[in-house]
Amino acid sequence: MKITLVVIGVISVLIATAFIYYGGLSKVNCRVEKQGGETLAYRQMTGDYAKSAKLMDEIYYSLLNDYGIETFKGFGIYYDNPKEVEKTKLRSEIGCIIEEKDLSKVADIKENLQIKTFPEKSYIIAEFPNKGKLSIIFGIIKVYSAMDKFVKEKGYKKEGAVMEIYDVPNKKIIYRKEIVE
Repeated sequence: MKITLVVIGVISVLIATAFIYYGGLSKVNCRVEKQGGETLAYRQMTGDYAKSAKLMDEIYYSLLNDYGIETFKGFGIYYDNPKEVEKTKLRSEIGCIIEEKDLSKVADIKENLQIKTFPEKSYIIAEFPNKGKLSIIFGIIKVYSAMDKFVKEKGYKKEGAVMEIYDVPNKKIIYRKEIVE
């Protein structure tokens, strides 16, 4: 009986520690801020958003191995609400942000990837720590509900794409929601 209680206690502590470490207790603050202007290398994807990480990795390694471009920020632009649109019809753009020092190589990339500049304008912004896959899951749960609440409080329409930027050096996920008035 004592061993069982000790095991349950240890497992509980481990779960609580993981929950805290991966951002389960992180507070989400939304704000409106002007951002954008990055050069994006991406592919369009239709289907389950859960498959975007694999495509992001493919693009990262293609940029690195085929063009000698090391990127430090991946992204996904998600156009549809998965609560309202069938998984097979979800639309997104998945890729990597090209650093300014590598912009001269963009012409070569255009053969295999789409390139565009992300519009610079005001977005609803939220940030969440990125310490691994669990952080992404906690971020989806916490950030999207906080953004929905912010949108409602400010009187914006709920429509609008959301860009998630996985900022590896700074260990955070930046969420940008398009403002639709």
